[in-house]
Amino acid sequence: MKESEVLARLAAQAIDDKKGSDIAILDLRKIPSAPAEFFVIASGNVPSHVSALSDAVHEVVKKATGLNPSKVEGYNNAEWILMDYFDVVVHIFQKEKREFYRLDQLWDDGNRIELSSK
Repeated sequence: MKESEVLARLAAQAIDDKKGSDIAILDLRKIPSAPAEFFVIASGNVPSHVSALSDAVHEVVKKATGLNPSKVEGYNNAEWILMDYFDVVVHIFQKEKREFYRLDQLWDDGNRIELSSK
């Protein structure tokens, strides 16, 4: 398994462990115009939950790989937090924002990877 896929799975598992919902791992490697190899997309209930999910991803990925995101956007208002790990981009939304932006549908030609059960 490639390092970027491991990172995507770690991020998704961190979100799942903190009760994030509708977690999707999209493999975008076969899409030439894709901005990353993987997207992890998930939902939180309220701003504090979205922030907690982002914090969990940061902590788990840092502990397992030593990596910090190159950029984090949206943390202050926590409606949509984007965490850029270069080959993996993590998107954590409040449910209404996720429905509005529909990234899942925009990138639906990517292959979905199932999150392993515990």
